[in-house]
Amino acid sequence: MFVDFVPDAALYPFESRWFDSARGRVHYIDEGDGPPLLFCHGSPTWSFLYRRIVEALRDRYRCIAVDLPGFGLSERPGGFGYTIAEQTDVLGELIDRLRLDGFVVAGHDWGGPIGLGAAVSRAPRVRGIALFNTVFWPVEPIANRAFGAVMSTRPAQRRILERNLLIERVLLGPLGPDLTPDEADHYRCVQPTPAARAALAVMPRQIREARETLAALADDVPAALGDKPALAVWGMRDSVFRPRHCLPRIRAAFADLEVVELQDASHFIQEDAPDRVAAAIARRFA
Repeated sequence: MFVDFVPDAALYPFESRWFDSARGRVHYIDEGDGPPLLFCHGSPTWSFLYRRIVEALRDRYRCIAVDLPGFGLSERPGGFGYTIAEQTDVLGELIDRLRLDGFVVAGHDWGGPIGLGAAVSRAPRVRGIALFNTVFWPVEPIANRAFGAVMSTRPAQRRILERNLLIERVLLGPLGPDLTPDEADHYRCVQPTPAARAALAVMPRQIREARETLAALADDVPAALGDKPALAVWGMRDSVFRPRHCLPRIRAAFADLEVVELQDASHFIQEDAPDRVAAAIARRFA
C-alpha cells in the first residue's frame, strides 16, 4: 500500500523519484550535481527530515535522500518485516541501481546502522561517513532497553498503530523539535492509518531483536570503513543516544574523525540546527 499524501512544494521543493526494489517501490529525491551524499533517515521520520540540508547543499553536491519502505512516500509492501537487515538490503539495491561511487553515507537514528550496513559491503565505493545521533552497535543503556521493552508490549504496540504514538508523543511531543503546524503535518500525514504505521511498530522492537545484526556491524564498520574520513554531528541534549555513551564508541571506530557538538540541539538535529549540520558536511567533505 501507499499513502495518499502530496508534500507541499513550498516545504519540500524536490522532484519525487521512484525505484522498484525487490521488496517494493521506494521513493527518493536526487537533487543537484557533484559528489554524492546519501541521506538515510530513522524512525519515525522520512526524507522530509533532510529538506533544509538538501536545499543548502544541492548547489555543490548530489543530494540523495531515501524514504525507507514503510516510511514517507514509499510503499508499505506486503510480507516485508521492516527489520534493520531488510531495510539495509533495500538501501543497498538503491545504491547499486544509482551506481553511486565516491559517495558519503549519512545516517540518523536507525538510518545510521542501515546506511552503514549497506556501505560496509561497498566500502571501496564509499568516500566518507557522516553520523547524526545514531549507533551501529547493540544498544546497551538501561533507558534505551527499557524504552524498547515498553514499546514492544501489546498495549504500546496498539498505541503506536492506532494512535500514532511515536509521531504524536515522541516526534511532535513536548521534547521534540519546534515545528510549524504544516511541518508537523508532513510527519503526521505520511503515517495516516494503522496499516501505514507497521514499520513504526517494528522499530522499537529492533532494539532487542536486531542485536545480532548490530553486533556484526560493531566489528564490520571499523574494519571496513574505519579509515574513511568521518564526521559526527551530535545534538548534545539528546536523551535517546546520549553523547557520553555514543561519542567514545564513534571516536574509537574511525581514525579520521571530526566531531561537531551542537550544545543546544536534541535528537532531531536536522530540525534543530539544519544550517549547522549542512555547514559541517560542506566543510568536512569539501
